[in-house]
Amino acid sequence: MADRILVTGGAGFVGSHVCKALAGAGLVPITYDDLSGGNKEAIRWGPLVTGDLADRDKLDFAMTRFKPRAVIHLAGVIAAGESVADPAKYYRINVVGSLELLGAMRRHGVDAAVFSSSAAVYGDAAEMPVTEDAAIQPTSPYGRTKAAVEGLLQDYVAYGLRSISLRYFNAAGADPDGELGELHEPETHLIPLVLEAAAGIRDVFEIYGTDYPTPDGTCIRDYVHVSDLARAHVLALERLARPGRAGAEAFNLGSGKGASVQEVIAATERVTGLVPPTRNGPRRPGDPARLVADPTRAMQQLGWQPRHDDLDTQIGHAWAFLDSRMGRRLRRAG
Repeated sequence: MADRILVTGGAGFVGSHVCKALAGAGLVPITYDDLSGGNKEAIRWGPLVTGDLADRDKLDFAMTRFKPRAVIHLAGVIAAGESVADPAKYYRINVVGSLELLGAMRRHGVDAAVFSSSAAVYGDAAEMPVTEDAAIQPTSPYGRTKAAVEGLLQDYVAYGLRSISLRYFNAAGADPDGELGELHEPETHLIPLVLEAAAGIRDVFEIYGTDYPTPDGTCIRDYVHVSDLARAHVLALERLARPGRAGAEAFNLGSGKGASVQEVIAATERVTGLVPPTRNGPRRPGDPARLVADPTRAMQQLGWQPRHDDLDTQIGHAWAFLDSRMGRRLRRAG
């Protein structure tokens, strides 16, 4: 029988792609999700347990029923701006929820975890590109909760837990096969927001800050294709399964390239032939000016290589999914 992997947040954007990648590797993903932000339609490669991380009885049920070999932990809240306004929500869900999950793992003898962390743990890093040895100095409650869970994983080595934290930079794109894509409600990620403005689904795309110390004044981010992220989780599980593997590790997942908000808008125009309406707004609290990955360690130690690191390709996949999801042909130029 194929090994089972419990995937918290498996109905979400990254989580659903992870489940597809697990199935492609011959593993059985068990999605554990409260569906507050996930999409039930995206659960196609294994069973669903509907529950949140605060539900100890449901966690115990999932562990007892499916006996997973390992856990991939993606469940949580992810909007840095919202975390500044409502930090209690972020600590309750991201940190306390992770404690409950780790408790269930200990009760049921599950000793391997892959954690969905974030480049937000670095905050305003002093040097670019950022390596895993950079200082952990998050600038938002969201980033601090990710750093706190990484700390828990390091401390839980005392209980025999083996873990890998994957520090995502900006997840982008959509499944190249067209089966999955981004469906947040409300949407908070930059590329789908720009595409929705281009398609006329939203009136305008707001640029949060045009006075950053960058060449065009807008924030620079490293965009990594969601399918590349998903494949990294499979590689992380393989690393954890090697004999003698112990402790807690962390790896950056990024393309190693940076693109500004204005460059994303220009790429959207190239890919779609449409000009998204924009307006300039104030900076969001907690947003660093520039965040670009050095993914060398993941390449060397996980054997990971991004296959879709071109921004136009990422936007093209996201655009194709949006077109399909709308059930009609989006208006085109000309």
